[in-house]
Amino acid sequence: MARNDGTANAVQPALIEAAARLIATEGEAGLTLRRVADEVGTSTMAIYTHFGGMPELRRAVRREGFARLAQHLAQVGESDDPVADLAMLGRAYYENAMTNRHLYRAMFMEQPLDGDASARTETFDVLVGGMQRCIASGRFASADPSALARQFWALGHGVVSLQLAQLLSAEEAFSSLGVATLNLFRAFGDDDAAARRSLRR
Repeated sequence: MARNDGTANAVQPALIEAAARLIATEGEAGLTLRRVADEVGTSTMAIYTHFGGMPELRRAVRREGFARLAQHLAQVGESDDPVADLAMLGRAYYENAMTNRHLYRAMFMEQPLDGDASARTETFDVLVGGMQRCIASGRFASADPSALARQFWALGHGVVSLQLAQLLSAEEAFSSLGVATLNLFRAFGDDDAAARRSLRR
């Protein structure tokens, strides 16, 4: 039981947050049973009690990260403008990364364990669905929506990574994301004026 909190329910999320912070700041080498336990103020046995060991704790970090991303994406509804909705999914991705920086690094900047790569499937499918709506509406040219979603994801990840590395300021990152998204949507087949209107929305 954690010394800094008497409730077992508080220990599990605290261990996940501590593990994510160590992964983000020190890499996999900094992630040890003792370091995680010390960060939370508990014993190493708590990690075995709640997760069964370090590999499952690492998987729990990724699952928590993708769960939070899914929550952000779920807040974007569907309007009569699928391109605006897609842009809002991109913004939700960005805001999740800025809100959960350590988890983001653990999700996307560390190699997953064997059998752990499927954690991203649900959130990626949301982007694919957004692309499908844009294609079905005639705003984007006919194409493989998964391929378009990968390009959109890569754009967002690139900008987020540069900001997290402090190579771009928040203002530079957000401006770059807007301009690059406009260019990408036009490349996908959208009309320039329509794309600009959707982004303004």
